[in-house]
Amino acid sequence: MTDARPFHFKYFSLYHHRSTMKVGTDAILLGRWTEVKPTDVVLDIGTGCGLLPLMLSQKGVSQVDAVDIDEASIEEATINFKASQWRDQLQAYCIDIVDFQPNKKYDLVISNPPFFNRFSKCDSVRKSRARHNDAGLSYATICQVVRRVLKPDGRLSVVLPFDMSVEFLKTTENHGIFLHKRMTIIPIERKEPNRVNLELGFAQNVGILEETFVIRDANNQFTPQYREFLKDYYLGL
Repeated sequence: MTDARPFHFKYFSLYHHRSTMKVGTDAILLGRWTEVKPTDVVLDIGTGCGLLPLMLSQKGVSQVDAVDIDEASIEEATINFKASQWRDQLQAYCIDIVDFQPNKKYDLVISNPPFFNRFSKCDSVRKSRARHNDAGLSYATICQVVRRVLKPDGRLSVVLPFDMSVEFLKTTENHGIFLHKRMTIIPIERKEPNRVNLELGFAQNVGILEETFVIRDANNQFTPQYREFLKDYYLGL
């Protein structure tokens, strides 16, 4: 049975049981890590239930456009946006990002993109679209969209599996988009990294800012780093 209860954060709640992309650690860490300015106009590619727009709105941005190809996800994101205190600055669009033609350029493009391209496809067509980058949203497509909609001094922020980030960065460089910041994420102390947050832009030969983030200690408890990082979002931290 599907759990239809909302997920509660400190300053907003959201439903996510109908969306292809549920509330998860990957997106939460990306939303918290991504730096924003009050004047930022943001595009979220593959918004799912709308978690990233809500997190960035809490941090303080001017506007977020959220795009997803999945109708049920956009319906749920719209409900979540309207229930939030930032309803006037959030807009959800059910459209393929390739066909999305905004009348503006963005300061930030953010995405928790599909990345399971080397594994077996999901049984569900909806989940396959959300999780597999050869099911519609390839890395090259992301780059092409970014070059079309991002301001010259804008940023691209994404989360990826650690082992696939090399392939992603090769693709972005081929499209003139270069790495500026990287957070390497380790799930458990002394284990290998499994995720990485990346911030990229059009400027080349920029000194790359590197950091490492550990979620749990050797006893499988959240690290002080994790608790401090997410204290403004999670209840009970």
